[in-house]
Amino acid sequence: MKPRQEPHAPNETPRFDASPRPRLVPPRQPVWHLYEPRGEPVALVLDSPHSSDVFPEDFGHAVSEFDLSDAEDKFIGELYRGVQGLGGVLLEAGFSRTYIDPNRAAGDIDLDLVEGDWPDEYSPSGKAAIGKAAIWRLLEDGREIYARRLPVAEVRHRVEHYLRPYQQQLKRLLDAAHARHGMVYHVNCHSMPAVSGVTDEGALGSVRADIVLGDRDGTTCSGEFTELVRGLFAEAGYDVAVNDPYKGVELVRAFSDPANARHSLQIEINKRLYMDEERREKHDGFDAFRRKLEVVLARIADYAKENSR
Repeated sequence: MKPRQEPHAPNETPRFDASPRPRLVPPRQPVWHLYEPRGEPVALVLDSPHSSDVFPEDFGHAVSEFDLSDAEDKFIGELYRGVQGLGGVLLEAGFSRTYIDPNRAAGDIDLDLVEGDWPDEYSPSGKAAIGKAAIWRLLEDGREIYARRLPVAEVRHRVEHYLRPYQQQLKRLLDAAHARHGMVYHVNCHSMPAVSGVTDEGALGSVRADIVLGDRDGTTCSGEFTELVRGLFAEAGYDVAVNDPYKGVELVRAFSDPANARHSLQIEINKRLYMDEERREKHDGFDAFRRKLEVVLARIADYAKENSR
């Protein structure tokens, strides 16, 4: 058991108050949405863990839902749904990533946010330092999401009813594709701000590339697959970076095994390509970008088919 860290210096005003605790309730909406392939399936599984705008009623946040929506990979699920017509499958989370982030390990707990000692699995990734462990503590601009600490029961509730079911369903899809085809290509789908914020990766104010691919420095998929996807986006006219600044987090780490034909690649798409970040709305270039993305997906699906058993 890891003892809770002190959240503030002894003479500072505490950041948390004694706000009422929300009543914990079972999920009232699907924890995940599955978009299955039309026609003959190929060895391609996509997942979008951060595109939901659903805030569970027991969230108990102290900032507005509009502020929370800045963390969403807004419209990413919609952009990738064309994979169904290519024989691929898409899994999309049904809850906000700020409530609990399914792209984190169950034990990636921010001890500054927990009330009392945390008695369960503790496997920190380092994301707590920027307020983005399994349950987010900070917004992108550095503001506190809560005016309270979270009791252990509340953290466990989110892990058991939201994070684990999503990860288990993704594992089932990947296992099924691998059993059918002898291999599987997993694309972990995300978006990123055009410019880095206070709690974002890299230096504040850094301008992002159009596309960032993450394979955790070549450990989660074959170099050939990373290069294929890099080349396809470059051919479509986009500036592409690899592992800079995003290398991939829990889902590509946990479910990849290139030596056994399980390849996972994270794709970050710059929000400026398809939406107005301030208004959180699609802009006029949304449909044009989606068409280009579907061309890239079609080539990836062909590659998966060619390399399958």
